[in-house]
Amino acid sequence: MKIFEISDKIKAVCEFKKTKNGFKHEATLFINGVERDKAKVCYLNRTWERYEFESVLLKLIEKSKSLTEEDKKICFAFIKEDKTDYSMFKTTAMVAKIGEIICKDKKEQNDWKTRMLKAGLNLEMPEDWDKLDEKTKQERLDRVIAEALKTGVKQ
Repeated sequence: MKIFEISDKIKAVCEFKKTKNGFKHEATLFINGVERDKAKVCYLNRTWERYEFESVLLKLIEKSKSLTEEDKKICFAFIKEDKTDYSMFKTTAMVAKIGEIICKDKKEQNDWKTRMLKAGLNLEMPEDWDKLDEKTKQERLDRVIAEALKTGVKQ
């Protein structure tokens, strides 16, 4: 469940639920603490949203009969903003950097960083990754880690 505080009086509560063939996002609109509207969007596969629940929030606001036109403008402006939680980028980058301390040589450090970035960021390595020398791998991994650290503080 994720709660979106749109304004002092408008709040949307969104939930993820599994379905027989995929999953769905449900959203409930609250105005001054009172439940007013609901919306849902069903998916068979992954979503193509800028952030989780974007589509169901749009549907909820578009179909709402409880919001004034001015309230809808405020809601749409809120939805347009990027709500992605980037904190996992920083955490993953920090765990990857630990390899510089706990690993004994460059190859082991690069292997550690690669495993952590793959697991934490779902990163896919280029097809020729295993053919690269350790110095090139380190340079590339360190650039990814630096970018993840920078991105992870955008909150």
